[in-house]
Amino acid sequence: MEEIKNTINTEEINKFSQLADEWWKIDGKFKTLHKFNPIRLKFIIDQTITIFNCDHKNELPLKGIKILDIGCGGGLLSEPLSRLGAEVTGVDAAENNIKAASIHAKKENLEINYINGDIDSLNPDEKFDIILNMEVIEHVDNTDYFMKSCCDRVRSNGLIFMATINKTLFSLIFAKYMAEYVLGFLPKGTHDWNKFLSPEEIYAFLIKNQFNVRETLGVNYNPIKNNWSISSNKSNTTINKLTHYNVLFKRSLKKISFIISYNGISP
Repeated sequence: MEEIKNTINTEEINKFSQLADEWWKIDGKFKTLHKFNPIRLKFIIDQTITIFNCDHKNELPLKGIKILDIGCGGGLLSEPLSRLGAEVTGVDAAENNIKAASIHAKKENLEINYINGDIDSLNPDEKFDIILNMEVIEHVDNTDYFMKSCCDRVRSNGLIFMATINKTLFSLIFAKYMAEYVLGFLPKGTHDWNKFLSPEEIYAFLIKNQFNVRETLGVNYNPIKNNWSISSNKSNTTINKLTHYNVLFKRSLKKISFIISYNGISP
């Protein structure tokens, strides 16, 4: 049976294309993502500097690091990483997102290679030190092939960071209905709960591609204070309640590991 290779979900792409003008509006429809961005960005930068032994005192500590930002949207992660010296490629299947990202990067005098398409639009022989797969997997089709494609493009000793939403009753109530229809933190219809994945499902994809867990962190959202914070509680109970998790995978010739942080709404 021929392997299905298309990972683009047209309905999802059309949905985000209509929101392309909102990416850089701090109080716009992506305001929750703007609130969350500093925490996920710090996580990415800190782990990258540690694992690649970068000079954190350098003005451009990520110089020489080659990064692929899959589903880059308007470039909320691509831009700050580029400012730190990384060589960034951003790919997104929504043409309007790439246009918005390119225009904003030009205004900021940043050289970022933005490409309209999916991961298979890239040169199959091109490898990256880091792949960012942040809030993407719940919006694609053929997740098994998608994950394999991501893993295949990581250099030895490279990293994959991931973020997605845990498939629990808690996430259905808070990350879907409360966030989209009651509190208005996200545009209505942003997520399809049926496409959410549990940590165990993510583990299975990555174990199949020779990755395993390195560390787990918790991140909670407090709707009263309207802020995100790292949780010191790493119990299974807390993790099961959390609605969102980030994953960092490390690929090595001899040792393979990854780091996971879970983000959610405080009960």
